[in-house]
Amino acid sequence: MDHVLDCSGYEIAKTDIVRAEGAYLFDAGGRRYVDFESGVWCTALGHNHPAVRDAIRAQLERVSHLGYRVESSLAEDAAVAVLDTLPFPDGKCVFLASGSEAVELAVQITRRLTGKPLLLSLADSYLAAYGSAARRDLSEWHLFDWRECAGCPRAAGCSAECIRLRAVPFDRIGGFAFEPGNAGGTVRLPPRGLVRRLAGSVAEHGGLIVVDEVTTGLGRTGLWYGYQHYDLAPDLVALGKGLGNGYPVSCVAMTRAIGARLEKDRFHYAQSHQDDPLGCVIARTVIETLRCEGLIERGARTGDVLRDGLQTIARTHDTVREVRGRGLMAVVEIEETGRTDPVTPLFRKLLDRGFLVGCKPAASLLRFYPPLGISNDDVGGLLTAFDEVLGEEP
Repeated sequence: MDHVLDCSGYEIAKTDIVRAEGAYLFDAGGRRYVDFESGVWCTALGHNHPAVRDAIRAQLERVSHLGYRVESSLAEDAAVAVLDTLPFPDGKCVFLASGSEAVELAVQITRRLTGKPLLLSLADSYLAAYGSAARRDLSEWHLFDWRECAGCPRAAGCSAECIRLRAVPFDRIGGFAFEPGNAGGTVRLPPRGLVRRLAGSVAEHGGLIVVDEVTTGLGRTGLWYGYQHYDLAPDLVALGKGLGNGYPVSCVAMTRAIGARLEKDRFHYAQSHQDDPLGCVIARTVIETLRCEGLIERGARTGDVLRDGLQTIARTHDTVREVRGRGLMAVVEIEETGRTDPVTPLFRKLLDRGFLVGCKPAASLLRFYPPLGISNDDVGGLLTAFDEVLGEEP
């Protein structure tokens, strides 16, 4: 790969992948790998799903790209499909090309509508790769560090009189940008009581609730959306990754009231691939397939099997510090035990056994985000291999 810029910051496995199907990747030599990362957490339906593949082929025969001066009913169809999964079926949508763009647009909409100087987010949120949502400059954001709240005996109730909550300047905050537990791929699950208290206080002061479901949406956490574990009522929801099952399409969905305010104020936003027919067809197909194949319910059941297996392994290996997860979103944190990087050797050994998992040396963890339809046999194979590599000499 002499002419491809190496800039991801991640170790690149020397595998020339030429084909993918379901949970499997195949290299040029015909070797098969089970993909426990779903690409970059995108292929919720599995790679090369026939419904998506057929929809792409059919739409390519018609039209794949338009501009923002003409329209296609396919965008309306996709919007109806997305909104039917949310608590505001009469809302509005705009389709874009990346999750980061969707989050950043939702952030800018919130700033525009509220006029307040700050947005609130949890300190370990990722949110986006660029823009205000990526920078999270303290002149624009209040970042709440909830680590002390994790062990608080009053976390379930989470009183507004808590000294840490009283320090939050809710009167200056226009919105709460909540990422439901992915935390940049480290799977940190904040207490439900805390999240509801923060959201409630923001709303009481006229702010909006923005949920970043780019990673956690569309079944990843065992429900349609991660925010449902917290019983929130969002005003805007950003979608990406799984919405395109590997194709770059994202969406900002909003209540009808917010859409009406933006249109009345003549809010302008236009980019080259906004509401493209091909992306809209794929998004609608993904949602229909999730429903028809019962993949969200299946993923929830398989997630229980995966996490139970990881917990069993953790009890027999002192090198495992913690197992965290929800649905098919799980991580295993490894004790450093004098090593500067104890997880990359484990990643390589699992790859040698045919399992591609996530690896984050900076957080000393391995990550497991497989497609929602992954089989229990493949989960069992991963658990067996993981148990074996943990038992080997470093």
